[in-house]
Amino acid sequence: MTQKDSGLGPLADGARVVVIGGGPGGVAAALAVKQGARALGREARVTVIEGKQFAGGQHNNLCTGVLSPPIVELIERDLRVPFPHSLSRGAITGYVLRTPRREIVLDGEAEPSVTLRRIQFDAYMMEAVRQRGIETQSARVNGIEFHADRVVVYTESVPVEAEVVIGAFGLDEGTAVLFQRAVGYRPPPALASIVTKYHPGEAGMAEFGDRIHAFLPPSPRIEFGAITPKGNHLTINIAGESVDTDSMKKFLAAPEVRRALPCFENAGRFDAKDLRFFKGHFPCGLARNFSGDRFVMVGDAAGLVRAFKGKGVTSAALSGIRAANVILREGISARAFGAYRAANRDIIDDLPYGQAMRRLTILAARVGLMDVVLRAAESEPGLRRALFDAASAHSPYRQVVREGLTLRSARAMARALFFDDHSSAITDAR
Repeated sequence: MTQKDSGLGPLADGARVVVIGGGPGGVAAALAVKQGARALGREARVTVIEGKQFAGGQHNNLCTGVLSPPIVELIERDLRVPFPHSLSRGAITGYVLRTPRREIVLDGEAEPSVTLRRIQFDAYMMEAVRQRGIETQSARVNGIEFHADRVVVYTESVPVEAEVVIGAFGLDEGTAVLFQRAVGYRPPPALASIVTKYHPGEAGMAEFGDRIHAFLPPSPRIEFGAITPKGNHLTINIAGESVDTDSMKKFLAAPEVRRALPCFENAGRFDAKDLRFFKGHFPCGLARNFSGDRFVMVGDAAGLVRAFKGKGVTSAALSGIRAANVILREGISARAFGAYRAANRDIIDDLPYGQAMRRLTILAARVGLMDVVLRAAESEPGLRRALFDAASAHSPYRQVVREGLTLRSARAMARALFFDDHSSAITDAR
């Protein structure tokens, strides 16, 4: 029996697709299915199920809200939705990479990233979904059944039957358990993240500037931290396998962090909600069994992201578009979704490089070797470019490795390690 005869071929005219999750990956998949089907002369019925209320800011999204290129192109060209430039809270023009003893300013010529409040972006994209004739359901999924000819998705509202289901639920544990029981899905490995913010005032924001400050502390619990300017406030986040509120308090008290925080005494003065802590998670590797007969995961749920953070929204949207293309052109069977894995080879093949860089960076930070790397980068443009590409997510990690592991870079690091002055080189990067 062929895939078409079994109902597992390319999505048929009038078939229904259920998307669980209304974030970037989910809305990208929904829009790409709806519009892609029409381009092929078919009609697809699409339902997006999302438990959060994005409109009105009733829920927080723990994403720091930095959207990396080519997100504007993906939304406008591939999804045919105008990018919401009016929601922008600024452009990221560069990065400052900091250790306790040294720092380096990293500016590149690539297209800047855009900062915005993620919940507003999600609300905008969900409204774009509705305007294009896609049904939405505000409810949580509480059950899922797979049958030979259909999938049944149970919600707090009404059940929905579909030919295929797209999982765009991020790292939601409840939904992951449902798929684990039904099809053997295993969520990706993840790191914990603590996020907070404060409003330093207009003068403080001007003093901070338009660069993200990234920190590589020697702490065994914190893998990295960052301070991101977002219009009228600074978003601060740390990540690690076991970070908690005490970790964030210690991070905020670190001298190198305090030097980067303008007017920290203003925390709570302009907004009583300043320095409230929120905890979340983000993936750092691939999920297992993220596709099969009548189901496919996208974005964080599949672990299709950079291994060392960054570009999460862009990767989610890209994987959603790729899943839609496979559903429309190849089919909805486990075999057909082999084409989905192949389409994401750029992300999957880069994961080992990113994971290796993550481990090496952590080790170097623990033993103080990141000071040597930053000192060497001051005189070696190739190493400096590699650090920018790693921090900005503008290039894949395999390219970062090629740029950073050169003979010139090795010589620069040897000079920094054995011959250069190792006294503190802290300056005011703002």
